[in-house]
Amino acid sequence: MTIRVLVADDQAMVRGGLRLILEDQPDIEVVAEAADGAEAVEAARRLRPDVCLVDVRMPRLDGIEVTRALAGPGVPDPLRVVVVTTFDLDEYVYGALRAGATGFVLKDCGPALLVEAVRAAHQGDALVSPSVTLRLLRHLTAQLPASGGADHPLSNRELEVVRAVARGRTNQEIAAELFISLSTVKSHVAGIQAKLGLRNRVEVAAWAWENRIARP
Repeated sequence: MTIRVLVADDQAMVRGGLRLILEDQPDIEVVAEAADGAEAVEAARRLRPDVCLVDVRMPRLDGIEVTRALAGPGVPDPLRVVVVTTFDLDEYVYGALRAGATGFVLKDCGPALLVEAVRAAHQGDALVSPSVTLRLLRHLTAQLPASGGADHPLSNRELEVVRAVARGRTNQEIAAELFISLSTVKSHVAGIQAKLGLRNRVEVAAWAWENRIARP
């Protein structure tokens, strides 16, 4: 199945570079480009792409506003948005994820991680650049009271998976670390989300830090 992607960035060269990276993959097609936030929202609502790659800093509407319009609370049929930016700042990551983004990657993260973020979003998963994951979650956790984490329905194996997710590990890395198959990791993550009532792995990681289950 081809993953249909919209690319939104106010710099034509950046849009072109992202298109080249994505369309080099046999399973990804860029169906539209947008030069500002308002154009991105209009095109996304009209074309319903599988994934929207949205820059943070754009004219008219910024990436956070675009994310909120396409995937935020109250949106009846939300789209999957991955925020792409050169700015490694907590406020942007926090704002993007709270607005409904299913991923946050830096423009210098490299082609492989960018493609992985698109595929993860398409599968209903979430990916945050490893360079910001731990700092972001620690920042968020520092603002919240500890809830103890004593009462939860997770098994010891599921807790191991949760701690790995909270450290920013990918499913492949978790499989290698715990000596289990990739399909088993995916089953554990799905089960964890169902038990805790969480939507994606970013929320799983946040839950781990909020409950002091993740290790520093």
